[in-house]
Amino acid sequence: MKLVIVESPSKIKTIERYLSDEYKVLASYGHIVDLSTRGRKNLGINLETFEGDYVLDKSRQKVADTLKKAKNESSEVYLATDPDREGEAIAVHIAKLLNLDLNTTKRLEFHEITRDGITNALAAPRLLNEDLFNSQEARRMLDRIVGFELSSLLNQKINVKSAGRVQSAVLKLIVDKENEITAFVPEEYWTLKIDTKYDDALFSVNFNKSYAGDTKIVNEAMKNDIVSKLAPKIVVTDVKSEIKHTNPKPPFTTSTLQQEASSKFKYSASRTSRIIQKLYEGIQINGIETGLVTYIRTDSTRLAPSFVANASQRIVKEYGAEYLGRTQARGKTLQNVQDAHEAIRPTNLNFTPDSIKDSLTREEYNLYSLIYTRALASLMVGSKEQVTRYTFNSNGTIFNATSTILIFPGFRKIYGKDEETVDDSALPQMHVGSELPIIDVITEQKFTEPPARYSEGRLIKTMEELGIGRPSTYAPTIEILQKRKYVSSLKGTLKPTDIGFRQIDALSEFFPSIISSDYTASMENELDKIANGEGDKVEFLSDFYSDFSQKIDDARKGMKKLPPEKVGRDCPKCGSNLVYREGPYGRFIGCETFPKCKYTEFIVEYTGENCPKCNEPLTYRYDSRNRKYIRCSNYKSCDYSATIKSTRRKK
Repeated sequence: MKLVIVESPSKIKTIERYLSDEYKVLASYGHIVDLSTRGRKNLGINLETFEGDYVLDKSRQKVADTLKKAKNESSEVYLATDPDREGEAIAVHIAKLLNLDLNTTKRLEFHEITRDGITNALAAPRLLNEDLFNSQEARRMLDRIVGFELSSLLNQKINVKSAGRVQSAVLKLIVDKENEITAFVPEEYWTLKIDTKYDDALFSVNFNKSYAGDTKIVNEAMKNDIVSKLAPKIVVTDVKSEIKHTNPKPPFTTSTLQQEASSKFKYSASRTSRIIQKLYEGIQINGIETGLVTYIRTDSTRLAPSFVANASQRIVKEYGAEYLGRTQARGKTLQNVQDAHEAIRPTNLNFTPDSIKDSLTREEYNLYSLIYTRALASLMVGSKEQVTRYTFNSNGTIFNATSTILIFPGFRKIYGKDEETVDDSALPQMHVGSELPIIDVITEQKFTEPPARYSEGRLIKTMEELGIGRPSTYAPTIEILQKRKYVSSLKGTLKPTDIGFRQIDALSEFFPSIISSDYTASMENELDKIANGEGDKVEFLSDFYSDFSQKIDDARKGMKKLPPEKVGRDCPKCGSNLVYREGPYGRFIGCETFPKCKYTEFIVEYTGENCPKCNEPLTYRYDSRNRKYIRCSNYKSCDYSATIKSTRRKK
């Protein structure tokens, strides 16, 4: 027997389809070991040598026993964990658990769970990559040190349970944005447009510049002055026409897909991640588990030559040779892009979204359609529009209007009626000297708007642009900030809570560099160097810790201790004040005299719906593994509960 070990059990059926009976596929269920909480400062790290003290996760004991037994019964072992640093670390830890030779163990790397992906990986197994492992271990140790040290400090001083290297840098972005909004002072301005017509076509022209040279109307008096001096007609003074070429967007990366799903469907980043993980691992199509998309944690816009060739044939067949564009998609390079994987694309172009719609949930269909269409469109030729800009004059005040005519749709053809299409806004053809009547003058008082809060999509875009985090960390970072109540969701945007402000205020005073985006990005760059064999893990961690530990010591001496925040009610058990506290599963209410009085109560989060059994309000709760579920608020008398998951559409 030959043993193949993957991370997720969801992949097993899909992979087994492409292997003969001599192979057995088992899963590690993610990380099988983790850093202990032993040793100095409970870090599980030797702070002299920066060696990790790893222990078997208690929940993985049965998994470990199963893997050991299977290994002893196997002639060969292949480690087929995910093709990234995290997957490399899991592979190394499995190899150590099974006493495999780290220098000869076979590592399978595939980026799509298809017959070609699996057979090609088996035909060319590689060895374990020590540099990738060292990079992941350095990141894990860095996060453990910062997380444990900062969390302990903040919990003692300001009653904030946790902080982290990446999560606190992202929280600072959200807090800084909120401070900008608070400091914003609205300014008055007026809009001015004229309704006119030419050759019986009605249209509007917009204010550009007043007779006095002002480009902005700042008050009503200025508006009245400009309007009073308008002539009965406007005259065309300039006509400029050009052909505009618009290229298609590159295929999706993790972040751009999360942004698009947020914008188009209002999906959270974590929701998008869960959906595309399923598309990658396998969906049952005609009774067969099938991986529909390539590996979903990527910052690359590259496409495999084989896909480009197949996609090119499909484009020519369905749309014509004139629609085929470049043989590789365009893309721009952002900070710290690893480019280790392909872009996210469909694995089989024969599985069009509509042809497998009945096998997908609505969410899966929505995201698969985005991925499929964007990948094809990225290889199509750009669109052409004729854009004509008209300038008008009325007694010295200048107005503008633009006419757009689609000449050739190019990639837009694949989208049909979609936001990627262009609506013709053709104006009648006018010439310099043409005179048009003023039919109506429309003015409106407005005020400048404050900066918009971050949506999840916009925040991910900013994280990517600044080099904060990696594709695999965008969604979990935002999710943990919300779960720990450092930010709340307000009409699809992220607003910091009082606890979030409190954390950033403290960290900004004592750890300004740790939470700065530049510093966080520089850490990612150093980790990339280690992954590429250009940096040393021990030297990197040693340099960091010598500086960081001094900052911790200074903060312990200088940071003032804040009293717990009072709830405003008395403890029903002893009559003392109730206060907010932080625990392993988030914020809760407790007595201020703890441990003398151990009264506690949950902070109730309602779903907005009533229990189907007893009609009492439903609430969100978290289980012992921090998984969110729904339970009846009348739980002492009613046993209703429900998991939170997507439901598959019935055929």
